[in-house]
Amino acid sequence: MTTYIARPVHPSVLKELRSADDSGRAMVPVIDDEGGAPLRCCLRRSEPGERIALVSYAPLRRWAARTGADPGAYDEQGPVFVHAEECAGPDGEGLPFVNAHRTVRRYSAEGHILGGRLVEDADGFDAAFEETFDDPAVALVHVRAVEYGCFLYEVRRP
Repeated sequence: MTTYIARPVHPSVLKELRSADDSGRAMVPVIDDEGGAPLRCCLRRSEPGERIALVSYAPLRRWAARTGADPGAYDEQGPVFVHAEECAGPDGEGLPFVNAHRTVRRYSAEGHILGGRLVEDADGFDAAFEETFDDPAVALVHVRAVEYGCFLYEVRRP
């Protein structure tokens, strides 16, 4: 069995997003009174009392800038929660945020969507990634929330 690794938003990108997000807006930190926000910096849910921020993030655009891809109309940005200050990042292995329906969205080396797959429970991720990466045209995968379509994390070939 292959181990698939969830990639959080990279620390250098987080530093940029905390200054100005991908929409050009300044970060607005808040105290999370309730907890439970899916943090993309450390791939865990926030706890009550933590300082977090909701920022606009364009993961495919940033990947394309590094690889020379041109996603065209597939370029999108959306809201993600992050700690308002630098954090230690993920502190464990395994896939986060698997307690709800998720979409495994596949992208080509050009940055175009090749399709997706609904994953209905935590036991379905390995099969979804295996099927996805059996296709040599797949360059990377985004795991996204079904209810809002928000980016959760990236997975690349093992």
